[in-house]
Order: sequence, then structure tokens, then C-alpha cells
Amino acid sequence: MHIHKLDQHRPATGRWPRSLLVAALLSIGLLATYANPAKWLRASPEVINHSSLEDELEKPWDWASVSPSEDIEWHACYGGEFDCARLDVPLDWIDPSKEQRVVLAVLRYQAKTSVNYQGPIVVNPGGPGGSGVSFLKGHAKELQAIVGDNHDIISFDPRGIGASVPRIDCWGSTKERHDWELLDESVIDAYPGLLYEAYVRAQAFSEQCERYMNTSTPDLLRHVSTASHARDMLEISDRAGFPRLKYWGFSYGTILGGTFAAMFPDRVERLVSDGNVDYHDWFSLEQLNFIEDSDKIMEKFFTACAQVGLEKCPFALDSPDAIRTRYLGLLNRLRKSPVVIPAFANGTTPAMPELVTYAQFQLLIRSTIYKPLHGFPALARAMVALEQGDGLPFYNMANKQAPTLDFCALNNTSPLTPVTDDETSSWDAFPAIMCADGEPFTDTPDEFAAYVDALVAQSKYAGPSNVHFRLACAGRAVRPKYRAAGPWHDIKTHFPILFIGNVADNVTPLQSARNNSGKFPGSALLVQNSYGHCSLAAPSTCTAKVVRAYFQNGTLPEAGTECDQDYDFFQDPPANVLAEDQDAAALARAVAELSRNVDLQL
Repeated sequence: MHIHKLDQHRPATGRWPRSLLVAALLSIGLLATYANPAKWLRASPEVINHSSLEDELEKPWDWASVSPSEDIEWHACYGGEFDCARLDVPLDWIDPSKEQRVVLAVLRYQAKTSVNYQGPIVVNPGGPGGSGVSFLKGHAKELQAIVGDNHDIISFDPRGIGASVPRIDCWGSTKERHDWELLDESVIDAYPGLLYEAYVRAQAFSEQCERYMNTSTPDLLRHVSTASHARDMLEISDRAGFPRLKYWGFSYGTILGGTFAAMFPDRVERLVSDGNVDYHDWFSLEQLNFIEDSDKIMEKFFTACAQVGLEKCPFALDSPDAIRTRYLGLLNRLRKSPVVIPAFANGTTPAMPELVTYAQFQLLIRSTIYKPLHGFPALARAMVALEQGDGLPFYNMANKQAPTLDFCALNNTSPLTPVTDDETSSWDAFPAIMCADGEPFTDTPDEFAAYVDALVAQSKYAGPSNVHFRLACAGRAVRPKYRAAGPWHDIKTHFPILFIGNVADNVTPLQSARNNSGKFPGSALLVQNSYGHCSLAAPSTCTAKVVRAYFQNGTLPEAGTECDQDYDFFQDPPANVLAEDQDAAALARAVAELSRNVDLQL
């Protein structure tokens, strides 16, 4: 394993339903050509490299305007609110060379005080394929309000993603990608025989992607496993001048954090693992238990709706059982009688008629249970409208969760060009990384059908819309050179890890947090009594206090500690927090803002 010496410098301070379709995960990412970036003279990380801050801020920000460097060289960017750097690292960490390189886009939000400066915390929003740059740009103030303003907050676009280059891109054409996705059906029981069509479609696309890559960039897919990302993160920490890592990872970010801790246990200063993907489930590619809590979330809808009644939940009936029966009746009705949304009925309807089908309804349910505290009221209204033949509330809700693609605005950006807008997550990267991490996919169609049956047995509400994760690996032949898949046992990190799990998480169940914590003796588990994906699915000032104490002074919660969410289903958020507790008020505002606006969907 190649590890650079530590740098000891310290810083001074379309079609609207398509964007809901998880079958986009069938796309497997390849890219075109490697960059051979120019090198800068090495400089201390303290230096912000621009001749005039005023001149710099007058220019439109463009990642391509910054030359890559093998040291982190910060440049004021995005209106001066952030610092940006482009870090040049080897494509292959096992056999590094000067020819094959990757350039990572790194973003920093600086600490607001030098008093008791605690260094940087690296955050990762998950995916894989999520843009850390975009995540930090949107939520830096709130994240810093939780961990403390004596921390810098750093994030980066992992190799192959967003503003990092080369970028994973299966198509080279946004139109071709869009056209391919138009043919997708993501709900495996939408009609008889779909499972076998989906299997062949996934296999064909995997093979096409690898052919595309083999003619343009033969080695990229061999170097996008999480082990490579973890080694990149170590390099970022080293080059920023901190030999040990502080980290907060969400969703897939828990796989990245766990991999880092397993590979470099002595380099862990603090590590929060929030919304835990089960290590064994991920690296074995079994992916069978990840939705075992999903039905608990829908059952919570039936219960909470019955409790609050029609005034706050228009779908309410006298009992949870009656609401469940009503829900299943609507689902079955949509199989036979989809609801038509007319074109141009008013200013909010689509440009052409749309159908609300059984499959589209299932996908909206799948999306809603990621953040049910926020989504259930709108879902109740949309379901009542669907019963009355009105699909517009459903349409508006779907577009709010996944906005309409502006087909006329589609641009083709070279994989060698850093993406500079906020649309920097990459669905192509998700299967590329997931399949590199997992064992080879060897299922026959009939064996995969048995897997589908087992998954649906885990969750009757979410099972049919979640089978495409594993299926995305059908037909893949390229295997990673660098893989750290375990099995992991009895790993002693320099400082204990803090694991966080919701009582019912639709894709990372609480049991996964327990399983992962068991790999790291001395780690702590905080249970948040909320529903949905990751702690940010519902605001919890209690959880924010635990996270802050952990980062500030290393305090771990006692065994059995639980935190409640700040308000319950179908309740209005609290208008004010007690003014006499200013610190708690700031935390409450931060977690409320993050919970409303952060999207951590797998």
C-alpha cells in the first residue's frame, strides 16, 4: 500500500416520473480519457492562492480555472464563502504512476473562530455518486452549527463524480442517457414478465458500458471501489495537515467511513457513522436485509393518521387497519385504472398528458418514506385526490421530490471537464462503485427471481421498488484492483466510532447499525426514535447535542442512549425554541433546516 509522508502543516483557520425511477441505477458508469494535469509548485496549505481577493471574486467561478496540485492549495471560490482546491492523486494507489491520475475537487468552509480550533471535519452525503461539493455548498452553515464553529468543514467529490475528473459517464450524451431511461420500469411487479426483461436489460447495459469504457479509458472501473475512495480521503487529510481524520458520513458514507476505519484504524480521530449500510450486506452483494424496516414506516403512517384524524390527515379512518385497507385498495385500483393528468389544465400540469400508474405510485411511496415526517401530510392529500380521479397533487408532490428534467437545456459535458453547477451527483457512479465493492453477480434469471421473492417478503410495501440495486451488477466483468471487503472483526480504532441509527430506516435498518458497531470494540450506538433514512430524516436537537459533544470533546453516549425527534407526525414544527437556551435554539434551527432540505436518498 502506497502512503505519502504526512504533511504536518496546519491551516491558519422531459418526463417527470423518470427522475424518480430507481432503475436509473442500472446505468453503469464509464468515462472517456484520463487527465494528465499540470503540477504546481508545492505550497503550504495555509496559503490562499490568488493575487487579489477582489479580482478573484469578480470572476465567475469555474473549477477548471484552478490547476491541479499534489498538495492542497486553497483558492477563494463561490463568492468567497468557501475555499476550493483540486488535489492530484494517483489513479492506482497500489502501483502509483505519474501518467494515470485523478483530480479531486475539494471544498472547505472555514472555522469562524480560532479559539480552541479543532481542525477540519470531512463530510460525505452518501450515494455512492453523491457530490460532496454540492452537499457542503448547500448545508455548510447548518453542519457547522451542529459540530461547532471552531471546526472547518471539508467535503469532496469522490473520484469519478461531479467536479472531480475524470468523471464516470456511461454515455457521453445526456440525450442518449435520457432516452435509455425513458424505457425503464423500476417496479419489478408492474406487469408479468417484467423481472426477466429487467434482468436482460441490466445485463445488456452493463456489457455496453464496459465496451464503451474499454475503447476510451480501460482502467477507470478497476479503480473506483471504496478502498480507492478511502485512500483518497486519507490523502486529503494528510495534505490538509492533519494526520488523523474527523469524519461524518451518511448512508453510503458509512461504508466509506467504515472502510477508512478498517484500512487505517490508527488514523481515526472522530468518526460518525449515520444511517448505516450493513458492511456484510454491501460487500457480499447479498443486499437482502436492507429494507427490513420499510414496512414499519408505512405502518407508522396508518397509525399516526388514525391518531390525528381527518383534521390533519385527510386519508384518516377510524383505525390503522381501515386505513391500511384503504391504501391497498387504491394501489390495486391504480393497477387497472391509472389516473390521467390532462395536459395544460392549469399552470402546474404537464405539457402532455401523464398517467399515475401503479408503478409511479409505488415509486412515490419509496421516495416518501426516506423523509416521512415531512412527506406524509402531502402523501395523504395526494391519495385522497387520486381516489377522486385527480392526479395533480400527486404530480406536484412527485415534481417537488424530483423536479422535471428540462430536455431543451440538456448539455453534454466532457468527462474531463469539472462540472460546475449543482447537478453533480452521478447515477452512473452508483453501480460502478457498488459492483466494484461487492462480490461478482452470478445469478441466473431464475435465481434472481428467488431473490426478488425474498426481498418482497422483507417488505411488501417497498420490496418491489428496491430490487434494482443488486440487479445493476448483472453482466459486469471488470473487477477492482483495490478492494477492502473484509470480513472485518475486532478493529480497534485510535478513537471509538459513534454509530447512529433510526428506530426504523427504510434502507439502512437499525440492525445494520448494531451489526456495524459490533465490528469496532469500544464504539457507541445512538438510537434516534424517528423514521426514515439517516438522523437528518427528522430533526432531533438531542442527537445534535450528542454529535457536538463527540466532536468537541470526545464524549460518547452511554449504552442504551436514545434521542427523540423534535416533533411528531402530522404536527406543526415548533415555532420557537426557548430564548434562554441560545445554544439549544441554534442547534434546533440547524437540524430543522437540514431535515427539511437535505436529500440523502440511496
